Amino acid sequence: MAKQNVSEQFVDILVRAGVKRLYGVVGDSLNPVVDAIRRNAAIDWVQVRHEESAAFAAGAEAQITGSLAACAGSCGPGNLHLINGLYDAHRSMAPVLALASHIPSSEIGLGYFQETHPELLFQECSHYNEMISNPQQMPRLLQTAIQHAIGRGGVSVVSMPGDVASRPAPEKSIEHALVTSRPTVRPGDGEIEKLCRMVDEAKRVTLFCGSGTAGAHAEVMEFAERVKSPVGHALRGKEWIQYDNPYDVGMSGLLGYGAAYEATNECDLLILLGTDFPYNAFLPDDVKIVQVDVRPERLGRRSKLDLAVWGDVRETLRCLTPRVKAKTDRKFLDRMLKKHADALEGVVKAYTRKVEKHVPIHPEYVASVLDELADDDAVFTVDTGMCNVWAARYLTPNGKRRVIGSFSHGSMANALPQAIGAQFVDRNRQVVSMSGDGGFTMLMGDFLTLVQYNLPVKVVLFNNSSLGMVELEMLVAGLPSFGTTNKNPDFAAVARAAGAYGVRVEKPKQLEGALKDAFKHKGPALVDVVTDPNALSIPPKISADMVSGFALSASKIVLDGGVGRMLQMARSNLRNVPRI
Repeated sequence: MAKQNVSEQFVDILVRAGVKRLYGVVGDSLNPVVDAIRRNAAIDWVQVRHEESAAFAAGAEAQITGSLAACAGSCGPGNLHLINGLYDAHRSMAPVLALASHIPSSEIGLGYFQETHPELLFQECSHYNEMISNPQQMPRLLQTAIQHAIGRGGVSVVSMPGDVASRPAPEKSIEHALVTSRPTVRPGDGEIEKLCRMVDEAKRVTLFCGSGTAGAHAEVMEFAERVKSPVGHALRGKEWIQYDNPYDVGMSGLLGYGAAYEATNECDLLILLGTDFPYNAFLPDDVKIVQVDVRPERLGRRSKLDLAVWGDVRETLRCLTPRVKAKTDRKFLDRMLKKHADALEGVVKAYTRKVEKHVPIHPEYVASVLDELADDDAVFTVDTGMCNVWAARYLTPNGKRRVIGSFSHGSMANALPQAIGAQFVDRNRQVVSMSGDGGFTMLMGDFLTLVQYNLPVKVVLFNNSSLGMVELEMLVAGLPSFGTTNKNPDFAAVARAAGAYGVRVEKPKQLEGALKDAFKHKGPALVDVVTDPNALSIPPKISADMVSGFALSASKIVLDGGVGRMLQMARSNLRNVPRI
């Protein structure tokens, strides 16, 4: 049997860790690894057009599967392009291993062609970031990197010079069983007892949920019923907690709706469950606050806590719920449910007036129709900016759908490459990229990746020929809009020229048929919808001194459209509320 080189050993370890594919762009220093993948049937090389797309795709794959995903870039500029997507994966707690290929080891530190220092560049967007400078470090260094990414949830970066990758692997290397899943974390009995006393003493309890409630829907509902608590959520908590939720009072924060803000500010005890909600201006400063999180470094960094609980949400509630006294008073819960339904009723009325005749098309209408037509288990990837607004307000979660975006890092151009990663996981699952024209054109080259691999991603392009969120920021700041207008082509024609299905929609009556036809198409498709750039107005409710900069702008967003099927859910939750 031929002796392995370092690249072959590297690839074998990735396969043992469950990695199915490596996203990247080939290059000289990376060639030994790519060649090792070519000869290994257990893993695929996915050629993208930009390394940033590789990192976004790997991050999306990791979020869909919960398992390790991987990407790679060649030396210098190649791996530098990974950094934005890696920041997003890291802040989303997506387990991603990035290979940053490096210049020849004998030239490091001498100003060689394309020289950078990846061990410095990726420090802030990774849990682990080291260089393999000697074959003897394999496989221990790579195994350590993998366990950091999986165990801590986030990115590990391994840099490796191309000449080291080609050297023979050590004959008696140490290979141990890899950690490929995370354990549950149970709080100590002392914290559970303190939390139990606080819940029992409070008359009005509100739960505010983030992405850390994934897998804990049943436990949150059981606890909410026991203590008669309204349940609000952050954007990243929406897909995990809003469905089948008779206690739902909507979303707080920059894109908030309903009664979540009132519920979190009018309670006696606010319990933050699995959320690193960044906008402390929306959190109360005159009620008791408890935070439960599996990552202790996040406890208390947004607001002053009366109790910090280190543990995952599901295990914490499993310990807590049987110990707290059942509450019978529903007055606070019922009042918040009614406020929530009334708030949604108002914006829906504004949306429904002549929307099917409005040209340019209301983007809210597009999102609403998309929500109705998409599969029950569809994966939506959502561009940052106005597409975040449409997704937050119109996509209806049901426990099977997924919604992925750059919700913590806030990068443009994320939706298309994230759709690539999501679609590679399962070609038979519907994947819809909700793209803005600004974000789409930033990484438009990777639409060709869809064509090259015949990935059946459906790109729904909200084309208002502007950077809508930036324009709104300028408006709120009292500035004239400047530099926000895009001169766009007919994107449907571009899609067809690339070899994909493309259709342009300019009138509302064309929309439903165009989406249905695109969804039926077996390959990649793009629906270019010309939308109204003036679809927003500013409500008087939120004061200008609440937040500043981007937060101020976004917090003032209200839609001429409503909130999709959420009104129906809110009204159904009022059936058992006594008439007031």
